[in-house]
Formats: sequence, structure tokens, C-alpha cells
Amino acid sequence: MTSLWESVARPGAPVSGGFHSSDGFVALAELATGSTLQGKLEALRGRSVLIATREQLATALALVELDGVARRIVLCTPDLSAEQLAAVASTAGADAVVREALPTQDAPPAPAAYPTYPLARRPIPGPVERWCTEPTEWLLLTSGTTGAPKLVVHTLESLAGTLPGQLPPATRPVWGTFYDIRRYGGLQIYLRAVLGGSPLVLSSPTESTPDFLARAQAAGVTHMSGTPSHWRRALMSGAAALLTPAYVRLSGEIADQAVLDSLRATYPRARIVHAFASTEAGVAFEVEDGRAGFPAEFIDGGRGGIDLKVAEGTLRIRSRRTAAGYLDAAPSVLADSDGFVDTGDMVELQQGRYHFRGRKGGIINVGGLKVHPEEVESVLNADPRVRMSLVRARRNPITGAVVVAEVVLADPQNPAAERVKTELLIACRHALAAHKVPAILRFVPALELTAAGKLVRPSA
Repeated sequence: MTSLWESVARPGAPVSGGFHSSDGFVALAELATGSTLQGKLEALRGRSVLIATREQLATALALVELDGVARRIVLCTPDLSAEQLAAVASTAGADAVVREALPTQDAPPAPAAYPTYPLARRPIPGPVERWCTEPTEWLLLTSGTTGAPKLVVHTLESLAGTLPGQLPPATRPVWGTFYDIRRYGGLQIYLRAVLGGSPLVLSSPTESTPDFLARAQAAGVTHMSGTPSHWRRALMSGAAALLTPAYVRLSGEIADQAVLDSLRATYPRARIVHAFASTEAGVAFEVEDGRAGFPAEFIDGGRGGIDLKVAEGTLRIRSRRTAAGYLDAAPSVLADSDGFVDTGDMVELQQGRYHFRGRKGGIINVGGLKVHPEEVESVLNADPRVRMSLVRARRNPITGAVVVAEVVLADPQNPAAERVKTELLIACRHALAAHKVPAILRFVPALELTAAGKLVRPSA
């Protein structure tokens, strides 16, 4: 695989692929005969380029344009502050910034010290000269960062080396994703679509969930992906049934049994898959049996060139899809001497199956006893009257912290809400140790998601 653009423009490349946005459709075939950076590619050749756009469509087009041309491309997310963007530009050794021709008011601020190259809204027809020298580095930001973001170094090969290539027309899916393609999970779906010649329906931050689902259905989406929180939000919207997908994919967070069962009930004919991946380690595995967790035989099995192990309670991954490292850091910072990356996700073996318990750094300490928030959330979410929940710590002068739960009901107007609260606490007492039972449980209308589609987990 030499470059993303060559996969689009090579003889016999599919012409049905392209990107649906809230403003229309741009076909991949248009990029094969034109450019959104017409006349500017030579100026960007061999340079370190920040893609700092507001809309995902602009990023989708710029990636095809620049892979194999730029020495390095940096996928900047629109939620970066001016200080964070400046830090990213400095760390990446940026030479230039690519953004929309008419950036919106809430677009990421462009660092003043770098020349800016505007993207056209659609490819401009005409001869476009491209050639590959060295493989382009793709720099992704780690999610959940509050300070200067870490930059993870990938190549097209590490990101897409095991993804299927061009598919026969009759078997090409139509992809849709709740993800932002500037994050690892969304980027995987983007690459699947581009390399396979499939259309991809991109979400917009200004679009409601029902409107996005309606647009996805109008575009004929057959394969849809998102985090469990994305899917819970879709189920809460009352519009999930607008879709009739053949394939449903979850990743990025723990997929508990409740959300898997809800999706099975909503999409009885769909293949429902939950996957595990990280920005640093890549995709580790997919689970298709409809059950939370993953089979124990995945460990030490060497499946598809990917090795897994559990050490000190956390899942470790070794594969050729692992990133080269963090920028300006030695590879050993990312992987151990055996090439395994510690994901920081804690797992526990129960009856031949590993279950995720939460992040190593997210444990609540209640009087010296550990509580994984996700374990409590799994109990709460198992109740069909609950759509989603968030468990966090609250400081306490005696125990150091107590467990607090915020719950979104499937029916916010439930007249028996107080009884539901009592029964949820009873269920927690039956399923959990006493120190894990929420000391406070309250109902909220909604829960905030990060730009990566994950629950925002505030500190105590």
C-alpha cells in the first residue's frame, strides 16, 4: 500500500465511494481527476502539515490529497484550544496548516506562525501531479487529554495494513459512523470505506441524532459504527429504528450486556460486533457472539498476527498495527521489551471469559477499597428502565471518597421514578460489595460525551 490517493486513482478503482456530509456528497472519483488543493500540492510536498478543519468532510478530502505527498500529516480535532494547537504544531514540527477556504467561527484557531492553505469545497478538475517518496507519517492525538496532547505516530500501513481492500460492487457496504474520523475509531471506518470503495456518511456536530440517523438511512447505510455511548444516545433519541443496518459495530468503551441486548432487540437481523482497539496498539479483536467481554482463548492465541496477554490485571497487545511510538519519545515508552503495549484496561477472568472492569487510572478509592465505575454502571444499565449511567467519586472526609451515580432513564417522565431509584439501589446491593453501592443516586436528563464519543468522567 503506497498511498491513500493511489488506492482511489489507480486503474479500475471503484467510483461508487465518496463522502456524504450534511451539505451534500463528494465522490472519490472526483479526487482522482482533480484536487481540493489545486496548485498547492507541490508547496506541501515533504512538509509537516496540520489538518485543522471544523468539518469532517474537509478532513476526509485532505487525507486523500496529502497521504504520499506530505512528510507528516497531523489530524487536529476541532476541540483543541489555541494553546493546545500551538503545542501540537511545535511538537509536530509543522510547516503548514490546511483548513477550509472559509473557516467557520468555531473552527480551530490557526497558529499565526504557519502558512495556511485553504481547501476548496469540492475537487477542482484538472491535471494533478502526485508521486510518493517516503511513506507519510500520520499523527493522531490521544483521547481524553486536558493538557498538551500526546501525538501517536502511525503510517498508513500500521493503520490499515489488515483492512480489506477494494470490494466487488455487489458486496460494497454503505458505511456510516457516529465517530469523528480524526479519532482512531472513526479513522478506521474512514479507511475501510476509502480502501473498499464504499460511500461513507459523516456526522456533523451541529446535527441532532435523529437528523443524522434519517440522513444515514436516506443514504442507504448498511454498516454503522460508534461507541456504546453513541448507541445509547441513538436508542434514547427514539429514532434508532429509522436505520435498518446489516452490521452494527461498537468500540471505544466497554460494551456491556445491556447495550448489546438493546441493539439486538432493535436490529434483530443485524450482525452486532463489539471490538477492542486503542490509538497506540491498534485493533486487537472483534467479538460477534452477542456477549459482553471476550473468550479466554483470545489470550495467548496469536490470532491474525495479534498477540494478547494479561499482566498485573491489564490487557497487553502486540501486533504490526501498533504505532511506532509517541512523537519525540523512544519506542520503549509505548511498548515493553517484548513489544507489548499496556492498554491500561483492566480485565478479570470469569468462567472462561474475560470481562473489562475499567481503566487502571479510573479507580475510585473508598476507604482503601477499590471500585471500578464501569462495574457499577453495568449493574445499573442492566435494568431495562435505564438507558445509560455514569458513576464517579465524591470526596468524603471519612472514607476519602464515596460512589455517586447519575442515571438517565429510558422514560424521563416515568411517574414511578422514586420506586425505580429504590429498586436500582437494591439491585446494586445484591450484585456488588457494600463499598461499591452508590451512596447517592440521582436521575439526570442527559450525560455529556467527549469529542471521541465517550462518557465524560470528571475527577472527584
